[in-house]
Amino acid sequence: MRGGAEGTGCFPTGRHYPGIAHLLRVVVAGLAEEFAGDTHLDELTFIAIDTETTGRDPEVDRAVEIACVVFQRGAVVAKKSWIVNPGRPIPKEASEVHGIDDEAVREAPSFPAIALELIETLGAAVPVAYNAEYDRKVLAAELSRAGIAPSSLPPALRRNVEWIDPLIWARELQRAEKSRALSEVAQRLGIPLEHAHRATDDAEATLHVFSAFRRDPRVPKTYGALVQEQRRLARLFDEERKVWRGRA
Repeated sequence: MRGGAEGTGCFPTGRHYPGIAHLLRVVVAGLAEEFAGDTHLDELTFIAIDTETTGRDPEVDRAVEIACVVFQRGAVVAKKSWIVNPGRPIPKEASEVHGIDDEAVREAPSFPAIALELIETLGAAVPVAYNAEYDRKVLAAELSRAGIAPSSLPPALRRNVEWIDPLIWARELQRAEKSRALSEVAQRLGIPLEHAHRATDDAEATLHVFSAFRRDPRVPKTYGALVQEQRRLARLFDEERKVWRGRA
């Protein structure tokens, strides 16, 4: 709704209606319906998700490890992980990254066998992942292949819910640094990451990085404002990347 010509009110007359001010709220896209946009971040339950796979293409390659770490009020309160048999050989170059080889998954369950447990674990929490688009696509592809469509999806599996991505914030808050790899960002923040590229360790480090970033005054302190600003930063980065590619 457009305001008056002077921009002083919510209605064409410019007159204020204080009795309905509480009804006039900015709608922020991407929020989980379980939480109001003005919810302080301290009141949210977050779940960090990390996947290790057979390769770099999230829509083609398969998951070999999935981890979920739950975070409340600045502390890890639960962890769950699965080694998954991808149903295909794991390339050597992938094993060299995460250390999971064919022998490690030989007796492991397939993704369909752990899918319902994973969905239950994701629960009513705000999803977080470092380079979130990758892990999100991995889970979506695995669920699609498994043909699993539960009647109610947790926020992490809804298409319209934004995942919190500390990588986007690292690009902004550590702009002067050459690398924003999780291990290097964590090191700069003094956060231990003993086993990089193992799903549980990466997920937990992601949460601690996000928690450290939240203390920066440039990071909004409510859910809606955080998602809105993250979307703005992501758009700016995409525009910058297009310029870089144009100059290459």
